[in-house]
Amino acid sequence: MASSLKTGVRCGRLVWGLQCNTRSTMADNKAKSTKPVNKTPPKSPSDPAKDRAAKRLSYDSNSSHEGAMAGEISALEEAFRKFAIHGDTRATGKEMHGKNWSKLCKDCHVIDGKNVTITDVDIVFSKIKGKSSRTITFEQFKEALQELSKKRFKDKSDEEAVQEIYKLIEGKAPIISGVTKAISSPTVSRLTDTSKFTGSHKERFDPSGKGKGKAGREDLVDASGYVSGYKHAGTYDHKVQGSK
Repeated sequence: MASSLKTGVRCGRLVWGLQCNTRSTMADNKAKSTKPVNKTPPKSPSDPAKDRAAKRLSYDSNSSHEGAMAGEISALEEAFRKFAIHGDTRATGKEMHGKNWSKLCKDCHVIDGKNVTITDVDIVFSKIKGKSSRTITFEQFKEALQELSKKRFKDKSDEEAVQEIYKLIEGKAPIISGVTKAISSPTVSRLTDTSKFTGSHKERFDPSGKGKGKAGREDLVDASGYVSGYKHAGTYDHKVQGSK
């Protein structure tokens, strides 16, 4: 009787253990089934050639866009920028100094010596620029031209005068003067003409004006056997052979 009870207890424990294992397995399977599945296909390795082509296409599109923006610049603004950077390597072309403003008015014949003078140009520049500023922007530049147009073209209306003064400047660039020529003077000639040298300076050059080098700066020992200054050195053998 006791042995049968022990056997029944053992069978009950075994059945209970199998049920627990079954329930745990079913819970794990259910949790796995509810986990979202990533259906995104794996990313293929990028092609370097295609990447370079894409970058080049992007660069070309940006360059073409910048070129289109540059093409929208008017001829007047282009002239303004050319004069604004003249003589100044650090200039950006967005602002213009008074010196370059005067040069623009002179080179583009805004100054005619009658209606508009260099004084008028300086007065307008001082009037248009800010009190603490030394330059003018392109918008201030147009205001200055509008002021000068009234004096430069007195017989035209305000709009016509502005257009006429714009025509004088559009497409123009700074005029670069030629190289300064050396001025010959008696003083310069006396200092550079070797034929007029005297004393020790004369000994440094040969009759053609070419420098003698070390021989003209130091006293070299003459080991030829002839007296210093002898003009017929080296002619002995020739004379002896001629007498025979």
